[in-house]
Amino acid sequence: MSDKLTAQKSILPPIVVMGVFFAIFGFITWLNSVLIPYLKIACELSQTSQYEQYLVTFAFFISYTIMALPASFLLEKTGFKRGMVIGLVIIAVGCLTFIPAAQSRTFSIFLIGIFIQGAGLALLQTAVNPYVAVLGAPESAAQRISIMGICNKLAGIIAPPLMGYILLKDTDKLEASLKELSRGMQVEKLQLLADKVILPYGILTVFILLIASLLYFIHLPEISLNKTDESTKNIQESTKTSIFQFPSVFLGALAIFFYVGAEVIVGDTIITYAKSLKFTAEQANFFPSLALVAMLVGYVLAIFCIPKYISQEKSLIVCCVLGILLMFGAVFLNGEMSIYALALLGLANSVMWPAIFPLGIAKLGKFTEKGSAIMIMGISGGAFLPLIYGYLATNYGLQAGYWVLLPCYLYILYFAVAGYKK
Repeated sequence: MSDKLTAQKSILPPIVVMGVFFAIFGFITWLNSVLIPYLKIACELSQTSQYEQYLVTFAFFISYTIMALPASFLLEKTGFKRGMVIGLVIIAVGCLTFIPAAQSRTFSIFLIGIFIQGAGLALLQTAVNPYVAVLGAPESAAQRISIMGICNKLAGIIAPPLMGYILLKDTDKLEASLKELSRGMQVEKLQLLADKVILPYGILTVFILLIASLLYFIHLPEISLNKTDESTKNIQESTKTSIFQFPSVFLGALAIFFYVGAEVIVGDTIITYAKSLKFTAEQANFFPSLALVAMLVGYVLAIFCIPKYISQEKSLIVCCVLGILLMFGAVFLNGEMSIYALALLGLANSVMWPAIFPLGIAKLGKFTEKGSAIMIMGISGGAFLPLIYGYLATNYGLQAGYWVLLPCYLYILYFAVAGYKK
């Protein structure tokens, strides 16, 4: 018992530090739900097509595909702590890019800044997720990652209403008044709106650089990803010569692809969908937070139930079935009921990352770093699937666009039942 308590105390400080990182992930990622309607107005994006505005999510999440493998090679050279510091600095540069983007009111520069933020997060995610997974017993990895998820989602709950209050306040009145103004007055009003982003992102830049400075000077235990248990050590050393000999990694990356795509669709479209149901911009800002509260409930349940009462594999199956049922609710229910079904998908999505990630990198031994990078590449689902939703929403309606969620949950269900065993 004393050894167990000592082990728990020894991993507590790095767990706290990782929790701070997950909070940063959540805050920056869920800002996209506010940036989409904000940039649609400030940069005068198309009012008829849903496709163009979801380039925000594309720019953010495609960076994970591009940067994940380079990030794994960088981590091999720098180690975890220095890699995390570099990742934070890259995120700060991306936030700083919003200043010239706002001053010129140029959508493409905003997208560059968003891409740079995503690149920094890709490096952090590639380091932090396997770090948390390997830091304790494998069978409780989902529990530890669920704790990280609480930090992530608490920050995410704060981000949309806070930034929405700053950026989207009175935008309904602004949009209505623009039609009656001359072109010169329109530009002046829109520039005032664009300038609102400078102060909060300037503060965010300073905060992230401060965290990077503190991290540089504190002690974090380096962990070895090359260690394996005795049941797999001999097999890996004698027969496994490449990451491509582990199909579960690639099947897991595809599961991450569909999970992240589903989560991003829910979080980043719910404001636009709520406004289509005649909610004001101020009211709609709180629906992403509602989805995150539902996720938070799921994480708390996971902490207490996994692995004591239910395995991470079975919890993933339960979440997939719940996701399919709520997806049908979002598509077929009317009015407010459909948007509440959509928000409750946060509960279905909650345990997916904590379960999929450790199942995908289980028993990789010396291939864990590259396996982690491949899993992180699956985050690119947040780049591509919202574009498919945007196409469906433009051509068939916002509510019908949520049919794209069905194949997502069906594939994850396959992975939970059979895919992770390969």
